[in-house]
Amino acid sequence: MTQRILERGQIETLASRSIPRVRLPGRADVFAQRATRLRALARGNAIDGYLQFLAAIADAQQNAVGDFHPRLPSSEQIARAAEFRMPPMPASSWPRDQGWIGMLHHIAGAVAANTAMPEGVAKTCGRIAATAHEQLEDQADALLAATLESVDLAMAPLVMAALQVHWVALTAAFANADSVKPLDVAGVCPLCGTLPVASIVRARNPYQGYRYLHCALCATEWHMVRVQCSQCGADSKHMAYHTLQAVDADDAAVKDAAVRAEACDECHGYRKILYQEKDIAVDPVADDVATLALDVLLTEKGFHRASGNPMLWQAAQD
Repeated sequence: MTQRILERGQIETLASRSIPRVRLPGRADVFAQRATRLRALARGNAIDGYLQFLAAIADAQQNAVGDFHPRLPSSEQIARAAEFRMPPMPASSWPRDQGWIGMLHHIAGAVAANTAMPEGVAKTCGRIAATAHEQLEDQADALLAATLESVDLAMAPLVMAALQVHWVALTAAFANADSVKPLDVAGVCPLCGTLPVASIVRARNPYQGYRYLHCALCATEWHMVRVQCSQCGADSKHMAYHTLQAVDADDAAVKDAAVRAEACDECHGYRKILYQEKDIAVDPVADDVATLALDVLLTEKGFHRASGNPMLWQAAQD
């Protein structure tokens, strides 16, 4: 497959006309594809049980999203957000449709009914059903703000799953990806303002060869030049690509890897970058979770994650 790589200036010039800047999620299959990928990645993986748990969640998300139609922003709200280069549906302040809690109960019920899940999963799902709506709203606020001290870590993946359904339903119904305006802050989602979980180089037209950051909340993807750090914007001379097999960018093991860690010597942050040309089935959320060993390696080398995974929550380290 021919790989199209342009210089930074060329890409910035073309971005306004030939490169699709935004890729909206397809609500018909976004979670179904993730579930399939999670099950494939679970085979032989050290965290196979957790990946199977996430696959069950993704199945429930796909069933839930089809019947969920939250209120979209008005054309006036969209225009005002574009004028000030702000996301039109910011996760931090957009009023959540009360139906999101119904989606949470649906997801928790479906996962609890899965007989392959451990007993502890069913207990957590039962706690969700018994939790007051006000407390669930508080949990949602804490997750969206990444306020770990207020997060119920056991419930977090399920609550986040319902929030993903809410925002995917919003963004997938957005009229036209071409109308989405870039933000002053390039590293956050142009629709909901959330940080990306990873980036992905797409292999199918019209996105072939271009790198997109993938929103951890609404699954929107937005174009970013491939030769710069997705956290601080440093250029390629500060970047290095890591896999579990090799670090040298010229090493064949790096070039052949579908999932790599893109680390920056300027900010000492990293995010994973996925290559569809190496594996067409890669999914930013699923593959990021499934490659935790790579996170351990980067941490040992002194790098920190630029942003977290929406389905993996851990207690803050002292």
